[in-house]
Amino acid sequence: MRENTLTIEVNPGQFGRRHWISRCGAGFGALALSDLLARSLSAAGPAEGSPLVSNQLAARPGHFPGRAKRVIFVFMHGGPSHVDTFDYKPLLEKHDGQPLPFAKPRVQFAQTGNLLKSPWKFRQYGGCGAWVSDLFPHVGRCADDITFLKSIHGSNEAHGGALLKMNTGSDTFVRPSMGAWISYGLGTENSGLPSFVTINPTLGHGGVRNFGSAFLPPIHQATRIATSREQGVTRAQLANLTHPSNSPALQELQMSLLNRLDGLRPTTSAANQISPDGPSADVDAEFRARIASFELAFRMQTTGPELFDLSGETEATRQLYGIDQEPTSNFGTQCLLARRLSESGVRFVQVSHAYWDQHSDLKKEHSRLAAEVDKPIAGLLLDLKQRGLLDETLLMWGAEFGRTPTAQGNDGRDHNPHAFTYWMAGGGVKGGFSYGESDDFGFYAAKDKVHVHDLHATVLHLLGIDHERLTFRYGGRDFRLTDVDGHVVHDIMA
Repeated sequence: MRENTLTIEVNPGQFGRRHWISRCGAGFGALALSDLLARSLSAAGPAEGSPLVSNQLAARPGHFPGRAKRVIFVFMHGGPSHVDTFDYKPLLEKHDGQPLPFAKPRVQFAQTGNLLKSPWKFRQYGGCGAWVSDLFPHVGRCADDITFLKSIHGSNEAHGGALLKMNTGSDTFVRPSMGAWISYGLGTENSGLPSFVTINPTLGHGGVRNFGSAFLPPIHQATRIATSREQGVTRAQLANLTHPSNSPALQELQMSLLNRLDGLRPTTSAANQISPDGPSADVDAEFRARIASFELAFRMQTTGPELFDLSGETEATRQLYGIDQEPTSNFGTQCLLARRLSESGVRFVQVSHAYWDQHSDLKKEHSRLAAEVDKPIAGLLLDLKQRGLLDETLLMWGAEFGRTPTAQGNDGRDHNPHAFTYWMAGGGVKGGFSYGESDDFGFYAAKDKVHVHDLHATVLHLLGIDHERLTFRYGGRDFRLTDVDGHVVHDIMA
């Protein structure tokens, strides 16, 4: 989105509503709606079935009362090793260096050798006695608040496909992301903020498709927030939040004019009034979504700066997240910002950390990466709990896949989508509970298997959404996050 100075040239012969938008779009912030702003309204138009509503982000009830009101998804891009973190395998240590006693998958990302024991010790934590490795001692101390799902499995061995599968439910087609579906289903709890925010997402391995809206109304795609280190301090920023020269008063007048211009549009034909899904209705929905994005950006000029200003947080809170100390400062800031966004009414917040892809240097790099995130993640859980927010906030940790129990080289593990671990806390799930099992070495999900579609169905259920009823008609069929599959894992619910 351009950041040029806005100039309004009124010419009755040329000044239509689309012309006005194309000239002044830069004045209302970049809310990660590049897909919306880049698409030409003269093209085929938006999705079939786009709802013609005045406020597409208005909060709305689910299909039934949900246990959670919002989600914070802490995503470890690259794939941490489940057998080195939360899925303890004593036999892996016992049989270190020996061949895997059963067949490896027919399709593998790369070849691996014999079994490789974990370089880290596992210890039991809490009253539940959960086994957690020395990579995550702070999270381990929160074990009595956590449900561990140890039988997650997917279908793709490559990062790109696996990320898309976890974030959108499909590894082959462009589909709306989980956050977009939740935004579409429930809206936002704060009209001054978007319903879906992603903090430091990967721009590779599927890029914006991992947090896009695809054929859903574009207002539901994520607002991307970046953090950066400046003079030793981590800062969060939303690009182009304010216009470099136009005052809020002038921008308010511009928004008023835009809505007046919208009122001058030709009335839809009688045919389209009978069929609300006709071409004119589609163009109108696209245009209204664009106006809604500008209005939201304008409101965020008031709410955003205060939200991103962490200076008012207490020293105790900063210490809890590991802010102002290394190596936790950067990710601690992201986790604290996630809490502030969620507390302020953002429906779905995703926080990403990279790059957990240790085909070699497993011990060195997993140790370094875990040291950056362990304390901040535990701090986020504890902060939500002490503020009384955990019961209504689903905190979820995971990645696109796990890693093989067999060695790649002398000190590495390959991608493994056949078994990996997720954990959840709050939002209606049990604490101190473990569900599902991988095999004795951690290669395959073996008991109470949870497919990615099942995981998505369960998250939606906790929010009060029936995954089979949350649909959007596009291209002549009804689509949903879980495609034609998905089963809710009721056993993990409190």
